[in-house]
Amino acid sequence: MKKVVAVAAVLVGLGVLARRLGPKMPAIDWEKRLEAMPGNAPPKWMFRNITAIRENTDKILQLLESGQPETARPAPPPPDD
Repeated sequence: MKKVVAVAAVLVGLGVLARRLGPKMPAIDWEKRLEAMPGNAPPKWMFRNITAIRENTDKILQLLESGQPETARPAPPPPDD
């Protein structure tokens, strides 16, 4: 029970700290920051992957809404053990 109370106290303390510092922190345009990073920066890789996933999801949703069946590629054979 003491651990739960201690964790709750820490979370409340962090919440109070965030509220006090929140208005003082400047608004950050993350898209501009990501674009300014070098091409091999890990956050940029993640951003590009998320963009690709969103594009693929949009394509899938369009196919489902249009009712046109997409020909599925056959699954590769299982590896020989």
